[in-house]
Amino acid sequence: MGFRLKTKTPIFVLMSSTAEEFLVASEEKAFDKRHRRIINYNIGKYDAAVERGLSRIINLENIKRKQHVIKWRVMENLDKYLPEFEANFMKHGGKVIWANDAEEANREILNILQKAGAKTVVKSKSMVTEEIQLNEFLEANHIESLETDLGEYIVQLLGQKPYHIVTPAMHLSKEDIAKLFNERFGTPLDYTPEQLTQKARELLRDKYVQADVGITGGNFLIADTGSVAVSENEGNARLSISFPKIHIAVVGIEKIIPSIADLDMFWPMLATHGTGQNLTVYNTLLNGPRKPDETDGPDEMYVVLLDNGRTNLLAQKEQRQALYCIRCGACLNACPVYKNIGGHTYETTYSGPIGSIISPHMNGMEQFKHLSYASSLCGKCTEVCPVKIDIHKMLLLNRRDAVNEHLVTPMEKYGWTAWKQGMLKRKWMDFFSGKTKNFLLKRFFKKTWGHYREMPTVAPKSFSQEWMERNGGRD
Repeated sequence: MGFRLKTKTPIFVLMSSTAEEFLVASEEKAFDKRHRRIINYNIGKYDAAVERGLSRIINLENIKRKQHVIKWRVMENLDKYLPEFEANFMKHGGKVIWANDAEEANREILNILQKAGAKTVVKSKSMVTEEIQLNEFLEANHIESLETDLGEYIVQLLGQKPYHIVTPAMHLSKEDIAKLFNERFGTPLDYTPEQLTQKARELLRDKYVQADVGITGGNFLIADTGSVAVSENEGNARLSISFPKIHIAVVGIEKIIPSIADLDMFWPMLATHGTGQNLTVYNTLLNGPRKPDETDGPDEMYVVLLDNGRTNLLAQKEQRQALYCIRCGACLNACPVYKNIGGHTYETTYSGPIGSIISPHMNGMEQFKHLSYASSLCGKCTEVCPVKIDIHKMLLLNRRDAVNEHLVTPMEKYGWTAWKQGMLKRKWMDFFSGKTKNFLLKRFFKKTWGHYREMPTVAPKSFSQEWMERNGGRD
């Protein structure tokens, strides 16, 4: 067993190349009116559906608290639940592979494919395979890997990454997709969404039968039964599992839940917070390869349990609750920053508020600490989270860690020290006149709010000075 524990950026933030690219891209997207119109229209549809779905749930807050406690228990006992899942899954003939990082996961998957002589792979929607860049890795090794989820298929045709955890093509209008299909497959530009979907089904249908291997993710790993739970709306995951002779499920180690009985909460909450449905259309429990008396299913089934930085986050006692995430995407849809700059701007697999929490720990604080500053701290992400992750607090803790790890410039360090001293005593706040403060703001901080906003003008006199004058010198 291979498991082992191991908005704008504020004025003074150490700028990595990733952070600089983020600032440029976010400004571009924030003022791209067409992009904002598309994403706000699509998120608006989801918001309306989710609101209707949540209205049907009785004692919503109690369910959230219960799910939070279950995930807390799992993370505090991960070294117990993962081996339990492994033992129960292997009882049914499945095989478990432990991967410490993306390189190891890809290498193990390639070994399976090469041993089987596989040349074609069909994949259902899986963020964790995006995380390890599996498609690119397989292509480099001359193996065709085809996305079968409609949204994933569309962004794959465009050579893009998923834009959103749940809806990969959220940034595209129906006209964009019609144009893509016209260019690639010759379909009429006036095709409706239903006709475009039908065309995609026709193109993919033969691929399921011809594929050597099917690869999926997993929404939940169930410890007491050794099952992989997969939720979807299109049926493509079931087809990817049923026809190929080999099935590989790549799943993060945090996806474990203790019991199959817990699914009666997690499945509806995932569906409702993700799309507003009572339940996703297809919910499948996979317990291993096909049994002798079964008519379909793979001859071999593997589960790749991926760490890839998750234990770095697990080691952070105050922030490990970020691993409770069930990838519903609710925090992305609620976030005012995400709604303005979109998913690709983050340059990480997991965008939005949850991505801003986990990416610095999984991919490196030095390169991705800026994401924790890309937040208004309005708290809406925390409010909508179905497992009650205290997201905006986690963002502040990441900011603290960046300072404690000395990932800041001297200018930031001394600047905040001076600000603190000035705020501690009124005489220091009143020392400089409003005219001086305005000069300093416009001279040294002119560009901190971007090209489209001007710095505020400080009043000539402070509040305390005004008070003293109006009250005859009395405090």
